Amino acid sequence: MKYELNDKPGLLPMLMYGLQWWIVSLPCVVIMGIIVSKLHYTDVAEQTFYLQKLFGIMGVAMVVQVLWGHRLPLVIGPASVLLIGILATVSAGISAIYTGILVGGLVLTVLAYSGWLGKLQFIFTPRVVTVILILIAFTLTPVILNLVMGDTAHGLFNLFFTLLIVFALVIGNKFLRGIWKSTTVLWGIAGGALVYYLVNGFPMLPSTGAESQVSLFNFSLDFEAGTIFSFLFCYVALIVNELGSIQAVGYMLQADNLNKRTTRGVGVVGLTNVLSGLFGVIGPVDYSMSPGVIAATGCASRYTLIPAGIGLIACAFFPAVVGLLVTLPGVVMGAILLYLMATQLAAGMQMLVRERAITDFDSGVVVGLPLMVALLLSFAPSEVVNLIPSLFRPIVGNGFVMGVVSVLILEHLIFRKSKPVQGA
Repeated sequence: MKYELNDKPGLLPMLMYGLQWWIVSLPCVVIMGIIVSKLHYTDVAEQTFYLQKLFGIMGVAMVVQVLWGHRLPLVIGPASVLLIGILATVSAGISAIYTGILVGGLVLTVLAYSGWLGKLQFIFTPRVVTVILILIAFTLTPVILNLVMGDTAHGLFNLFFTLLIVFALVIGNKFLRGIWKSTTVLWGIAGGALVYYLVNGFPMLPSTGAESQVSLFNFSLDFEAGTIFSFLFCYVALIVNELGSIQAVGYMLQADNLNKRTTRGVGVVGLTNVLSGLFGVIGPVDYSMSPGVIAATGCASRYTLIPAGIGLIACAFFPAVVGLLVTLPGVVMGAILLYLMATQLAAGMQMLVRERAITDFDSGVVVGLPLMVALLLSFAPSEVVNLIPSLFRPIVGNGFVMGVVSVLILEHLIFRKSKPVQGA
C-alpha cells in the first residue's frame, strides 16, 4: 500500500484520491436518488431538491464515519433495501415512509450503542444472510422491469439497449484495471445516456428558476404501525450489509479494535438514518465495493474519503448540476440497476458456496422457499395486494419482508439444528 489506514497524504495526493472516491460514490447516490425522487414527485424542481438533500446527507455521513465512526475507507450511499421498503409503502404517503426510516434508524442506534447488537448475532446464520442478499436482488426485479419496459412504445429497443449496456458493463468490469475498473458504473451511466440521446434526441434542459415546494425537514411525522414494522425488517438486511462491509475492509487492512469499529460504524449509520428521516430522504449504508477500489489504487488512507464527502456535500448546493442528473433516461437507470443487482446476486451465491449453506434437502428448502415467497408477492397483482387490510399490507404485501420472515421461521424454528449434548 502506498498509504496505510491512518496515513495522511499530502494535499495533492489527498485531492486526487478524494476525486477517485467521489467518482466511485457518485453513481450510487444518483441512481437510487432519481428512482426514489420520481416515486414521490412529478415536478423536476421537487425531484432536484430531493437529490440535493440526499447528496448533503451522504456527504455528511461519509465524513462522520471516517473521522468518528468505523474510521475505515468505505464508500457510503443510499441503501437499496430501503428502496424496497419505500416501494412497498409508497401508498402510505411520504410522512409515514420517512417516519418509518427515522424509527428504524433510532432502533439501529440503540442496538449499536447498548451492546444488544452483539447478542443478536446468532440470528444471522450463513443461510439467513445469503437469503437476505439474494432477496434484495429478487424483490427489486419489478422496479427494473418498470424502468426498462415502462415505455411500451419503445419496449423492444429498450430491451436490447438494456442488454447491450449490461454486457458492456460486464466486459468492462472483466478487462479494465485500476480506477477505470472501479468506475465502470459511472461510465455505463454516461455512455448509456449519450447513446440513448443520440438515438432518441436530447431532452429539454430543466428549468432551475422554479422554486421547490418540498420542505427541508419532514416534520409531519406519521407513526403508522404497518409501515414502521415493514421498515424494521428492512433494517435487518441493512445491518447485514453494514456488518459485511465493515468486516470485509477491516480484515483486509488488519484494522485494530474491529468490534469497536463495528459498533461505532453501525451507530453512525443509525444516527444518519434518523437524520435522513427528518430530511425526508432515503437512508445511507456502507457499500462493500471498497476493497476493490483500495486494491486498485494502493491507497488505504481513510482521510482521502474526506474530500469525497465534501464533494458530495458541495453537489447539494448546485441545483443546476443535480437537475441535469434528473433527466437521465429510465432505461439507462434500469440497466445499471440490473447490473448492480446481478453483482448482488453473485455475492449471495458466492457466499452460499463458500459457507456451504446448502448441504441437504432441508437446508435447500430454507433457502429456496423464502425466495419463491418473495417472488410471488413481488409480482402479485395490485388488486390482490390491496385486499390485504391496510395495517398489515406493508408487511404481508411486501415480498422482501415476507421472505425475511420465512427464512427466520424456517432456519430458527422448523429446521433448527439441535445443539449436541456435551460429553455425548
